[in-house]
Amino acid sequence: MIENLNPKLLWKSFYDLTRIPRPSKKEAEVIKFVKDFGIRLGLETIEDEVGNIIIKKPATPGMENRKGIIFQGHLDMVPQANSDSNHNFETDPIEAYIDGDWVTAKGTTLGADNGIGVAAAMAVFESTDLEHGPVEALFTVDEEAGMGGAFGIKAGLLDGDILLNLDSEDEGELYVGCAGGTNGNVTFEYISESVPEGYNAFSISVKGLKGGHSGIDIPLERANSNKILFRFLYETLKKRTLRIAAIDGGSLRNAIPRESFATILVDSNEAEALMAELVDYTKVVQAEFASADPGLDISMEAAETPDSVMDQPTSENLIKAIYACPNGVIRMSTDMEGLVETSSNLAIVKADGKKVTILCLLRSSVDTAREDLKNRFECVFGLAGADVSFDGEYPGWKPNMNSPILKASQDVYQNLYGKIPEIKAIHAGLECGLLGGVYPHWDMLSFGPTIRFPHSPDEKVNIETVQLFWDFLVELLKNAPPK
Repeated sequence: MIENLNPKLLWKSFYDLTRIPRPSKKEAEVIKFVKDFGIRLGLETIEDEVGNIIIKKPATPGMENRKGIIFQGHLDMVPQANSDSNHNFETDPIEAYIDGDWVTAKGTTLGADNGIGVAAAMAVFESTDLEHGPVEALFTVDEEAGMGGAFGIKAGLLDGDILLNLDSEDEGELYVGCAGGTNGNVTFEYISESVPEGYNAFSISVKGLKGGHSGIDIPLERANSNKILFRFLYETLKKRTLRIAAIDGGSLRNAIPRESFATILVDSNEAEALMAELVDYTKVVQAEFASADPGLDISMEAAETPDSVMDQPTSENLIKAIYACPNGVIRMSTDMEGLVETSSNLAIVKADGKKVTILCLLRSSVDTAREDLKNRFECVFGLAGADVSFDGEYPGWKPNMNSPILKASQDVYQNLYGKIPEIKAIHAGLECGLLGGVYPHWDMLSFGPTIRFPHSPDEKVNIETVQLFWDFLVELLKNAPPK
């Protein structure tokens, strides 16, 4: 049983969270759960105007002279499921279970991102035997779908001086910076036309990919199902007339797309050649991604003739623009080895009969590089006749290597485990950048246990590292910097 793992209070709270449906923008039940938790403990508990929950706990005797620490995590989770799963993220609990050294879920995301961080903060507040200065928790909403909670935070609600973001995913690493990002939105308006005579319809499926977090996992060079699909459509377009009837690729802006589907039509005389070309193409991309995405599978089968198809000019422009769209790692950092500086994720491509909507997420730790990437998107899709806009922009978090909490954390970790933790920045949009803009005096640090494959149904958290993470957190509270 997950709730019987150690540390018990942490795992108990995490198990409780798995029972509560909490996809982004559907957090009402978990907001109530956490709010009731704080009230039940008799602690000052605040719900702000956007749904963030703040809980405050006084210092234990003798620790009143320490700087106030704020634990920060987000309540929502990414709702991703395998295609053969019937899981409803708005009503069904997560089916979490122990698999050897890991906790994972049956066919869905686990929600360890960021349920483990939230559970750790709850365990601190519920514990009666910890030494700590004044502590607060900031539980934000809507992190995964646009950082709505962090965007909505107001000055004056929190009293502490140190923010510990509990949303990192490699134990033994302390994060002192993160990338900023922006949402790219592209729209192709099109005319629905009658299906031409003498054309056969086919459904194409790209499946079996690992997907993953569009920031953390982007350097793994995994396949993007939308790019795989449109590469084949472009190769087909070079040889023959191709008509598009339907497109449905990807599901979340911040997840590398794992599955993409299309219904296309070609001249009936070309059908046999098209099938043979897909077989050859599949072999090519499977070889290219043999290590990064060994489960890649592409299939095509005859389909019923649709009612209409996309007009030819828009179809061709769409195919060419998506094929040319920047995707994946754009540039590596020259300041920190192994860190991605700039990337993009071509996340979602969907047609609804009147328009094609394309959603991307552009990240960079360098603001000017992010602006340059936005310009490239505008050029590619603007030349193709699409409308392009950007929203939800959030800043990065600039490292402070002279941070007092960083120094204290290094000392505590070395004393506990006999080694110096790695100091890193992360190519993901931690809320620290936004929150630090509202509370510029905060000294900030991010850390967590080891989580693998977040934002995908393969998500799992390592049990041993949760204990290491907790022990480190408890000891750090004892050694918080003085006021």
